[in-house]
Amino acid sequence: MASAPTTDGPIDSVAKRKGSPCQQDGDFQDDKRPRSSVNLPEGIFWYIHSLMPLRDAARAACVSHSFLRSWRCYPYLLFNEEIVLLDKNTFGNDETTRNLTSKVNHILQNHSGIGVKKLEFVFFSCTSVDFSYLDSWLHKAVTSGIEEVTLMLPTNSNAGYNFPCSVLSDGNGNSIQYIYLSHCAIRPTVDLGCLRTLTNLHLCSVRITGCELECLLSKSPALELLKVMSCKEIVQLKIPCLLKRLHTLYVNGCEMLKVVESYAPNLTTFDFTGHAVQMLGLLQMKNFDMLMQTQIVSTQTVLGKFLSLKHLHISLNKPPNYDYVSLVYFLDAAPSLETFILLTPYIHLPQGHMGYAWTAGDSAQLRQMPEHRHDNLKKFEVSGFCYVKSLVELICHILETTSSLNHVKLDTSYRSGCHASGRCYPYGTEQMREACNAVLAIKTCIIGKVPPKVELDLVQPCSRCRALVQ
Repeated sequence: MASAPTTDGPIDSVAKRKGSPCQQDGDFQDDKRPRSSVNLPEGIFWYIHSLMPLRDAARAACVSHSFLRSWRCYPYLLFNEEIVLLDKNTFGNDETTRNLTSKVNHILQNHSGIGVKKLEFVFFSCTSVDFSYLDSWLHKAVTSGIEEVTLMLPTNSNAGYNFPCSVLSDGNGNSIQYIYLSHCAIRPTVDLGCLRTLTNLHLCSVRITGCELECLLSKSPALELLKVMSCKEIVQLKIPCLLKRLHTLYVNGCEMLKVVESYAPNLTTFDFTGHAVQMLGLLQMKNFDMLMQTQIVSTQTVLGKFLSLKHLHISLNKPPNYDYVSLVYFLDAAPSLETFILLTPYIHLPQGHMGYAWTAGDSAQLRQMPEHRHDNLKKFEVSGFCYVKSLVELICHILETTSSLNHVKLDTSYRSGCHASGRCYPYGTEQMREACNAVLAIKTCIIGKVPPKVELDLVQPCSRCRALVQ
């Protein structure tokens, strides 16, 4: 679950008091209410009001006719359980959820719908939300001039609500810059209006197919950042070439995804988490950050070339029998690569996998790969180095096929605890034994292959770490 998006507009609590703007209009016309003696242009009152948090803006409207008028055009309608309910301990209560719906409904009834810049509904902690109100709320507040829309529904809603694309038509989408949708469905069609100013699109646990997403993207020519997380209906993610401003793409946990195909000419950063997929296009990408969760990475994963890729960061969440040599395919596909950082969490080799471990007798039996050169590679790091034979083979191959390396870092420490924080992390007996075996593998097979001009940073358990072995 992605965290709630950060917004620049003010957020606070709605006033829970008699005479709140959330109540009927008749309450606002009480002649006994104090009147402001300050004579300022109406535009100044509107500007001051727009700078107030929601709670303060509501209270100001209770005591000032000038602020009451500007309240009807208050620009930051940002609703969540904490703002509207105040009591965090009652979020899961059905009666409280109904109370939230009632309060939001009153607030929007007393708003003209004009002048809204940011609209946010963050209800993911509620037990439920009455979907029948959402359509009317969105149609009321998503008007010409709006810039940001956020809709985060309860995680137990099973994406049952269908976001109405019609609210983005008739010119309402001409000014929108940011959309964040979570735990809902969206079904864009060719009738969707052009979102010509949309720069940021976030979809989290959203029901949308690959074709529907492609349709949405085709209506968003100014898009700069796209995040797609846990969208289980997407099989093929295709980024059209018309997205000339798109520079960053995040894809995380899309279980059915098989293909990522991008022709965005200026995409420079791709952050991918999930199973191995086929990747096409991506010729201009310069930064690739990937967390792989499946056991096999093959040439099918990297069909095509990453001709402009300069920085590759791969985090592996794999069993000890994973063949690290397969990562050579990424190096072969990226002839301009300058930095390669590999993170592996496997320090411990469980029983049943010791056949994959390096032993002193393996030094003369390491595999030799085809001599593809990687002469632009300058920096290579392995964090969480373990004494798996295929990892030793990968490192030896890189050292033997590069001429521009100036820095190699091999980190064998447990969680890099003592080196990152300055404090030692307590090792177990098995962890220390395996860390020592990793250091032995490096000294036996790898150090001799490091060219003299290359700086080798070998991170290993320090004397204090050894003393703390439990």
